[in-house]
Amino acid sequence: MQIKGSTILITGASSGIGAACAAAAARAGARVVLLARTQPALEQLATQIHATGGSAYVYPVDLTDAAAVDATVARILAELGPPDIVISNAGSGRWLFVEETSATEAAELIAMPYLAAFYLTRALLPAMLQRRRGYFLFVNSPAALVAWPGATGYTAARWALRGFAEALRADLHSTGLRVATAIPGKVSSSYFTNNPGTEARAPGLARLLPTLTPEQAAARMLRAIARNEQLVVFPPALKLLYLIHRFAPGPVRWLAVATGTRRPKAW
Repeated sequence: MQIKGSTILITGASSGIGAACAAAAARAGARVVLLARTQPALEQLATQIHATGGSAYVYPVDLTDAAAVDATVARILAELGPPDIVISNAGSGRWLFVEETSATEAAELIAMPYLAAFYLTRALLPAMLQRRRGYFLFVNSPAALVAWPGATGYTAARWALRGFAEALRADLHSTGLRVATAIPGKVSSSYFTNNPGTEARAPGLARLLPTLTPEQAAARMLRAIARNEQLVVFPPALKLLYLIHRFAPGPVRWLAVATGTRRPKAW
């Protein structure tokens, strides 16, 4: 898909990878549509994009609210038309053992990112199918490839998002719409600050991977879109682990568990 001249809708656009994708896409000549809960942050980003000659539109919305998503998408379609590219980047959630996870938080983990991506895609699909052109990119986590201890609900939600992307690709076969998944390694952002204690639960295996900036992650994902890639795993060290896991999953799974966090001694 060509970035220049495209309309790119980005969720989780108020910070981190989403904001970096929006800024990079706007510099490349795209019209960016910014979705997130926090309107002031979206407005600030849009102002920065406008200051550099870019084009950005702000639509604050709670993506876990199906009715709100439907209403927001209706506005976007009426005001801007269907997007060419959709980057479902919104996601959240702490890394917890099952017994540490309340029922409420378990539901929240599924709602964001999986249901958020589902609601948005469902609302956009009719218009995009009618045009028979479009590209969906779902930003996921290494947890969607291999599980490690102490992040059970988070991992399940990420596998749900991965399954949705795979099923959607099958649904959209021969429609002209493409579906892709991006799995970056560790990215420096506010995620670990907003979820204290989470970083300490990363398996030791993760120390083999360099930490990326949001701008590096955004550049790689936009390149994947331009190339119509279906799966992009980066940086190279993570891609190597993924390839090893694909052909010899046992050793990678063992390392993820063996170097992962341990249950509190009370258990």
